Amino acid sequence: MAPLGAAKVGLFAAAGAAAAGGAGYFGGGFRGARVDTVDKFAFSNDSRSTLGTGLSATTNGNAGMANSGTAGYFGGGYDGSYASTVDKFAFSDDSRTTLGTGLSAARYYLAAMANSGTAGYFGGGYTGSYADTVDKFDFSDDSRTTLGTGLSDGTNLLAGMANSGTAGYFGGGTTGSIVDTVDKFAFSDDSRSTLGTGLSAATNGLAAMANSGTAGYFGGGTTGSYVDTVDKFAFSDDSRSTLGTGLSSTRYYPAGMANSGTAGYFGGGTTGSYVSTVDKFAFSDDSRSTLGTGLSAGLSELAAMANSETLA
Repeated sequence: MAPLGAAKVGLFAAAGAAAAGGAGYFGGGFRGARVDTVDKFAFSNDSRSTLGTGLSATTNGNAGMANSGTAGYFGGGYDGSYASTVDKFAFSDDSRTTLGTGLSAARYYLAAMANSGTAGYFGGGYTGSYADTVDKFDFSDDSRTTLGTGLSDGTNLLAGMANSGTAGYFGGGTTGSIVDTVDKFAFSDDSRSTLGTGLSAATNGLAAMANSGTAGYFGGGTTGSYVDTVDKFAFSDDSRSTLGTGLSSTRYYPAGMANSGTAGYFGGGTTGSYVSTVDKFAFSDDSRSTLGTGLSAGLSELAAMANSETLA
């Protein structure tokens, strides 16, 4: 079994073309064995279906991001060895292809985020050592480049989310010790800064999602014990608050995705046993509900991405 960790994350971003079929996807994970399952949640009614075609390999510790209205991507992870594979799911019919160019190095427990309509980013992970690499995939042709400036430190077990059109964020993880760091990448030039205010506690195995144009959220993970904390970062000034209502249970290694402008979701993880729970946070007031239908099975070490309906 691969070591436990955090991937994360999950992305939201959006375009008007997505409006007719907005949905979020949870892919891969671990439940005593790795899986290739991809569960799809329709945003119109939160109903779940499971895609006939899953990932190209059973994989845990992978990451997900999306070009809303067009396609979502699951990359990296552990499929028996460290993986560089990037699977692409076309939102028009949920068909899967595998990119000819994968990650620049095989790694797992990485994170991802996206500037919808432009490019997606896979950052950090573990290659046998902690990686600070950030790979960028241009959505116009799926070509890959690697940023000259990576994370502020080699980090795995981190999470990623983005304010589409403006900046993406990688937060938490471990560099050999658990950190509260949040790195911000400006989409205008891919320059990196590190927020003066990090997470409310050093945390790894967390997940993230975002309400583009408004705020991003980091949830769950471990600080040495499992937590239910959800930290919210206002995109207007990157200030952090912590929600009064956290996840419905303390859990490690969930995944996060969002229907930007409406609600964000944290699904799966482990509380000591694998959970199928999907918590939904309404962006109007940050209130939490728990979906009547969760994942198709209890899973940890999974990834998520979303075809969001609107760009806030």
